[in-house]
Amino acid sequence: MATVTPEPSALEEAVQEARRRGLASAFPTLARVGWQRLRSGELGSLPVIVALTIIWAYFQAKQDVFLSARNLSNLILQIGVTGTIAVGIVLVLMLGEIDLSVGSVMILSSALLAWGVVNHNWAWYWAIIFAVVSGAAIGALQGAWFAVIGVPSFVVTLAGLLGWQGVQQHVLGSTGTVNVFEPHISAITDSYLPHVWGWILAIAAAGLYALTRFLEAIRRHRAGLPAQPLAVVVVRTAAVAAIALVVTAILNGQFKNHWVFGDYTSGIPTAGVILLGLVIFFAWVTTRTRFGRYILAVGGNAEAARRAGINVKLIRISVFMLAGFLAAVAGLIQTSRLAAASLAINPGQVTLEAIAAAVIGGTSLFGGRGSVWSALLGALVIGSVGNGLDLIGQGPDVKLMVEGAILLLAVTLDAVARRGRAAAGRL
Repeated sequence: MATVTPEPSALEEAVQEARRRGLASAFPTLARVGWQRLRSGELGSLPVIVALTIIWAYFQAKQDVFLSARNLSNLILQIGVTGTIAVGIVLVLMLGEIDLSVGSVMILSSALLAWGVVNHNWAWYWAIIFAVVSGAAIGALQGAWFAVIGVPSFVVTLAGLLGWQGVQQHVLGSTGTVNVFEPHISAITDSYLPHVWGWILAIAAAGLYALTRFLEAIRRHRAGLPAQPLAVVVVRTAAVAAIALVVTAILNGQFKNHWVFGDYTSGIPTAGVILLGLVIFFAWVTTRTRFGRYILAVGGNAEAARRAGINVKLIRISVFMLAGFLAAVAGLIQTSRLAAASLAINPGQVTLEAIAAAVIGGTSLFGGRGSVWSALLGALVIGSVGNGLDLIGQGPDVKLMVEGAILLLAVTLDAVARRGRAAAGRL
């Protein structure tokens, strides 16, 4: 029986040319292949990681405390709210929809938490449960209004952006602010992991990533599907492990006498662990469960998903419920960080920054494609830009202009990649 040899891919041809003629002479070919893969959206999160590296290098050159341990800890705390909401936004975007109400749901959940703890002397855990369940219920209500009644999600959640903000004003009353000094709630952003647990977390995260990458490569190989070369898997795994261990070492104060990293020794912020845990969990849900596959199927083609037997209405309601739940968790983090629930927070800006984080991280606005990890990467980009501009003395006007430019670039790349996939017949 004749053996069929598959045609080498463009990347494989470029690598073979580089080996044959040398890297310098093969550079044009490598650049062309790289541009083709970028246009077709095959580079994944690599462009975002490269952009984040450039941003960090620029601000470190401008202000040498940018990569200090203390500032990295502050950066983790700063992206806690945006990153948590962005996880929910990624789920909604994968569905091919939009949720403009998450900022208002976040501040309302914060107000309900303060109302329960301060005004009614509830135990902290009952207040947290009430706030989080309320956020999930709001999301489910909006999802049902969209999925069952048929009102576009844009309109439903735009109404929510206005309406839930009014409910928050009613809950907080005339003062507009309720201080929350409950120690368990404050500990969310004021506490840090013990150093030994930080190391355990870093090693476990690196080991889990390595295990999932290798198992995926083995599974694809056994199924006869194209898989990443073993060398690529090893390099990516080593890079993730190195980043996790170095960041942990910095935050644990292993370089406390270093001229860059400073004398910070507190450890990894608890809020950062919560965000990372949410990202890992929902990344698993979207890539390893039937529910996650259904989200992508509905986002890719709702009618085809319905004909395949998927309960499209239930999936849509569930996704919006999760977005409301995650917005409520972000409200808990915000309350802990400010030690108050306040009307001073602009829900529109919170919403737009979360959407921007999801899109900048690489999630498509057109539905059916995306990764929960893009929420973390996008939040890091936005947080790093804001943090760096603050350090070099730039005002909020410059920050908004830069964030707008980055968002426009990300959406442009998404549109170009979509056209590339359509031209290749892979849309």
